[in-house]
Amino acid sequence: MRVAIIENTRYSDPGQVGIALAEAGARVQVIRAYAGEPLPGSIDDHDALVVFGGEQNALDDAKHPYLPALAEVMRGYGEAGRAVLGICLGSQLLARAFGGENLIGAAPEFGWQAIEPTEAGLADPVLSAVNDSRFLSFQWHDDTFTLPPDAIHLARNDAAHHQAFRVGRAAYGMQFHFEANRGVVEQWNRMFPELVEKKHRGWLERHPDYAATKGVEAEAAGLAIARAWVALI
Repeated sequence: MRVAIIENTRYSDPGQVGIALAEAGARVQVIRAYAGEPLPGSIDDHDALVVFGGEQNALDDAKHPYLPALAEVMRGYGEAGRAVLGICLGSQLLARAFGGENLIGAAPEFGWQAIEPTEAGLADPVLSAVNDSRFLSFQWHDDTFTLPPDAIHLARNDAAHHQAFRVGRAAYGMQFHFEANRGVVEQWNRMFPELVEKKHRGWLERHPDYAATKGVEAEAAGLAIARAWVALI
């Protein structure tokens, strides 16, 4: 099992996705696209593609000129039936790749938040792994997107109606950071204290309580989702 992980920022951590890939014995190639490393040249190079988040938006081509090419790579893998996973920025790029509209600044959201699977999500091979009509996951985004034509809407909440979708067999866009276990969130707190306080005043003080309750629940849901997606590879 050969999996390419595309990083859009130096602060990426695969979290629950990394755990699930390691459990499956995947051979992982990390590609630091933000630093100019070349994107996969052929879908035959890998069995699956993971695209993580970043501080840029999905239309920030002027500052990050590789973004259109990355969207095309994601589309190519998806159309070939390969497993694709786009998280946060990755989900926005997947929406762009398949004809959705990126809505910049339209859906700010932060912290552990509730997400509701749609009827299709409850029957989906990945989202159904949570086995609940509601679950928690970590959020850190400002942007959202419209659903691409022919995409299946899998999850929503009040902040962003399109929290998850699937195109074809196994190309998934997930706005929420289900990969972010409690360790990852703690890293973000240490790295970006001013930013997290700006997003949620008092977050650093309240974080231990949130982590002990909401974080535990989100971590379990995230690993279930990660394992279910890896099973599709």
